[in-house]
Amino acid sequence: MAVLAVAGLSARAPAEAARCSGYEVIALDLFGDQDTREASLQWMPIGDPARMRIEPARVLSALASLAERGDVAGWVVGGGFDGHAALLEEGAALLPLVGNAARTVERIRDPAGFFAALDRHGIAHPEVQVAQPADPAGWLLKDAHGSGGWHIQRAQGRAPLHHYFEREVPGAPMSATFIAAGCHATVLGFNELIVQPLGSRPFVYRGVVGPVSLPDAGAATLRAALDRLVGEFSLRGLGSLDFIWDGRQACVLEINPRLPASLSLYDWRVVHGVMRAHVQACLEGESPRLMEPPSPPAVSGQEIVFARRPLQIGDRAIRHLASRPDVHDRPWGQMMVAEGDPVCSLSARGSDAQQVRALLRVARDQLLDELETMT
Repeated sequence: MAVLAVAGLSARAPAEAARCSGYEVIALDLFGDQDTREASLQWMPIGDPARMRIEPARVLSALASLAERGDVAGWVVGGGFDGHAALLEEGAALLPLVGNAARTVERIRDPAGFFAALDRHGIAHPEVQVAQPADPAGWLLKDAHGSGGWHIQRAQGRAPLHHYFEREVPGAPMSATFIAAGCHATVLGFNELIVQPLGSRPFVYRGVVGPVSLPDAGAATLRAALDRLVGEFSLRGLGSLDFIWDGRQACVLEINPRLPASLSLYDWRVVHGVMRAHVQACLEGESPRLMEPPSPPAVSGQEIVFARRPLQIGDRAIRHLASRPDVHDRPWGQMMVAEGDPVCSLSARGSDAQQVRALLRVARDQLLDELETMT
């Protein structure tokens, strides 16, 4: 059985997907939670969970160690590597990178080049600029190397390195989960993103719900846009296209050319699993073989649970989290959780997105109430 390494801020979902696709897994992430360790042969830390930051030296050390094993086929990356093109290149020299090359990631994360490509292909997007707006009202400041929405702020001052200004547009934050192969993208589904304020950060990613339907014309426009962008940037494997949907038109925000947070919603959609399809698309240029969705299709969702106040996760809380089948990313051992830090994640399933979001909201509040009584 082939061994595959998965790396990211959190490797739980990729590790579980890889195992479901028939791989043995070595996980590299920040948290080393219970679920990740259970899905993996080995867990290796690659950063500081308190700072939510991947440390390149630790990544390269881990990859060098895996290369010495001789049985690891390659490594795949998820969230957290968006601004680390140089690290991807150095890591690929140690162990084969099963995903988009560093140069591809660098091109997509360059705002000037990316939005120019959208313009060339006639793909709608918000107004963007590097220069400070004369009137900052209605503008956002974004870090092209950031992820998870932690970096997005209301516009103020000049744009630092890698940052740009983007005109805020009305609508719902959404994404398309896809697998790219050659000049074609297979869309696995469209998703609603759960994006809410967290402390001083106004647009933090908290979860995803899908698949959800779009009008035929809107879905066709997004699929055509993806095909053009896949060819433009030579994309391979799993990824996501983030956009704002105003009810009539999609306004493209960015492409994430790596394993998306939504991949766990679509393992059922792909014959032999999403991770095997990712590997085959990257290495052999094969499009995935899809299963027909049930009618009506079930909708799934997942949400990150952030602490409302400091929590002491003790033995009682750990046992409680383990008793709930809807809880994932469970802490490995006793720990202190600061206000605003992630505690775990929740999953839910329902007949439509509205029901799933409601189930997640109720479960989140209930779980936090329970944990707070145990502190």
